[in-house]
Amino acid sequence: MKRIVLFMSLMVVAFGSAMAQKVKGSDTCLPLVQKEAEVYMKEGKGKLTVTGGGSGIGFAALIEGSTDIAMASRAIKFDEKMKMQNGGRTAKQVVIARDALSIVVNPSNKVTNLTREQLEGIFTGKITNWKQVGGADLAIVAYSRETTSGTYEFFKEHVMKNKNYKSGILSMPATGAIIQSVSQTKGAIGYVGMAYVTKDVKEIHVSYDAGKTYVEPTVANAKAGKYPIVRPLYLYYEVKSEKKVKPFIDFVLSAQGQKIVDQVGYLALK
Repeated sequence: MKRIVLFMSLMVVAFGSAMAQKVKGSDTCLPLVQKEAEVYMKEGKGKLTVTGGGSGIGFAALIEGSTDIAMASRAIKFDEKMKMQNGGRTAKQVVIARDALSIVVNPSNKVTNLTREQLEGIFTGKITNWKQVGGADLAIVAYSRETTSGTYEFFKEHVMKNKNYKSGILSMPATGAIIQSVSQTKGAIGYVGMAYVTKDVKEIHVSYDAGKTYVEPTVANAKAGKYPIVRPLYLYYEVKSEKKVKPFIDFVLSAQGQKIVDQVGYLALK
């Protein structure tokens, strides 16, 4: 399975002229949509530009009309939907793939297993030293995505059960930055889309049954429904623009497009 790491908050794939359709948003979706766009354009089906920045950035661009498609790793919020409607526009949601979220630590860390409750404690600040979870006497350095990230929102809701992140948590502008920081910091921990994981970090086995069963974050376990931290990935567009954007979205949902989903390291819909 191909693994991908990006170290910039904005990565751009630009083919064609200024008439290209614009796709903007989630850094989690970015490697996948970049690859889909690359194949789509090589086959002469159309022209697109693809940029990251975070789900919130994508929705903001969709609301103001500066992008044709917003990539998102979370569903649109009520206030974002209302802003669209207040402008006489309606957002349409399409699920294009699923993504498993990996908890990563520095390779030198001896801890391999963590429960959901322990992860909540670490990221809320109740657990501050690795010795509290069976590791060395070493301060925990927790890395998070920025608040505009859909991954930030998803982790808070599904892992932290909507508890607040601890004060002073280190917010990173992009997923690749978390991989880089965790790989260079002995006491570090962070969360990233599984497709971004490299040999420079160690993946944690996670338990959602209070420590009875720990599951390794693999594509096979995610597909089988064994690994618990899995989410849908979305493309959003304005309903009135459907005729313009539908050919690309249909391509992503096609057998060819879903094969690319698997190749890049995400989970195909079927």
